[in-house]
Amino acid sequence: MIKSMTGFGRAETVTSEMKITVEMKSVNHRYLDLNIKMPKKLGFFEAAIRNLLKNYVSRGKLDIFITYEDYRPDRISLKYNRELAGEYLGYLKEMAAEFGLENDICVSSLSRYPEIFSMEEEPADEDELWENLEPVLCEACRRFVAAREAEGAHLKKDLLLKLAALDEKVNRVQERSPQIVAAYREKLETRARELLSDTQIDDSRIAAEVIIFADKICNDEETVRLHSHIRGMARTLEDGRDVGRKLDFVAQEMNREANTILSKSSDLEVSNIAIELKTEIEKIREQIQNIE
Repeated sequence: MIKSMTGFGRAETVTSEMKITVEMKSVNHRYLDLNIKMPKKLGFFEAAIRNLLKNYVSRGKLDIFITYEDYRPDRISLKYNRELAGEYLGYLKEMAAEFGLENDICVSSLSRYPEIFSMEEEPADEDELWENLEPVLCEACRRFVAAREAEGAHLKKDLLLKLAALDEKVNRVQERSPQIVAAYREKLETRARELLSDTQIDDSRIAAEVIIFADKICNDEETVRLHSHIRGMARTLEDGRDVGRKLDFVAQEMNREANTILSKSSDLEVSNIAIELKTEIEKIREQIQNIE
């Protein structure tokens, strides 16, 4: 199934003990670029998270936001640094004696000095934490992929319509080419009659000139390849998964063929159609940039 490279997914789990939220969003990128923002205490899961995400995403600039709240009161404890408090008190007494100051230190003022009291969190159980985090990650990924697939379906529909319009323009070039050659022959014969007056016109010479002209403006190879590329791109769109790079390459080849048709053309109508071809191909390429 075709997937867009833009998408969003969110999942959350809330229990009496914790709350975990995962949000994912992505934009276009040539390769897979993962940017994970999460609490420091989850940092040791980064490699596992990256490996998990690669099962769901192959291209795009992906931002992942993970929040974690622990509601368990027994996870945090108050610590008293007795040795540091003793050092503070000792220095304060020295200062009072050295400068002849009143030693007015009391427990409440001493307790406000840095790091006398600190809050410490109990070490997390990594296995338990991953058991809670992994399902939320997977659910966010599934919703993210579903959003990408929904957008991809719209892209596919739009591209198939554009390919059909492109195919019709190539048909117009093919239909016009014989008319150009016929018009050139008629123009050549008229000009020859004007120059030669009553003299017999050499039909073989006229035919030779027409053949040279037809060969010069011939775009059969380009139109055949364009039809082939259009059909191939449509098949690739139907096939589905991870086709963005392949489609981009085909679009480049299509643009080359359109450029060749334009460079060969001496006919205003064909030149205009070739310009339309290039415009449509560019629109297709822009859409392809959104496909994973």
